[in-house]
Amino acid sequence: MRKLPFGTVRKDKSARTQWLDLHNLLGIATLLWLLVVATTGVINSLSIPIFGYWQNTELAAMTASYKDRPALTETGSVEQALRTAYGAAPGMELNWISFPGNDSASPHHYAAFVHGNTPLTSKLLKPLLIDAQTGELTDRREMPWYVTALLISQPLHFGDYGGLPLKILWSLLDILAIVVLGSGIYLWLKKRTVPIEERLQGLLNGAASDQAIALPALHRGEQHE
Repeated sequence: MRKLPFGTVRKDKSARTQWLDLHNLLGIATLLWLLVVATTGVINSLSIPIFGYWQNTELAAMTASYKDRPALTETGSVEQALRTAYGAAPGMELNWISFPGNDSASPHHYAAFVHGNTPLTSKLLKPLLIDAQTGELTDRREMPWYVTALLISQPLHFGDYGGLPLKILWSLLDILAIVVLGSGIYLWLKKRTVPIEERLQGLLNGAASDQAIALPALHRGEQHE
């Protein structure tokens, strides 16, 4: 778009040229949003290995002292575990609780995952490990940066925060992204059918235009000297 004023669509040109102008305009106007969606999409696709790494490192460290204990034959009250969780994290809400033996807990613990009440903290989780027999708090830690990045990327990717207006905006931007993708494929296919002579002529015209722009600038530079 460097040869045209921003937003120009040459309606007096061929259909391919009009689509080229629209493709470039929509692409540059939505570039930041497309980068956000693409980046968060990649992070979301790695959710399983990310949580797996958290389980093998952070969760394993939180439960290391229980590693050699015998398996539980009986668990304590879930209600007591919930009271312990709410007491350890006042002002926060329970997202879910994992029972002993679950992948998100351990054979000896309940794992309560709580979150805050603000638009941002409501997407962030904090794990609390509670002894499944005594109902006492064993450990609590903030999620590491890579899990936090995953938790933030999910609402950013799907636009499921900010209410209905943001969802409508995300839907419109999705449609524009489809237009950019479709027009790119269309332009690529059309380019393959353009005769080689026409392509060469286009290159020559572009070179001539660049030269016409460069010469006045060079002349002004000479005058300045």
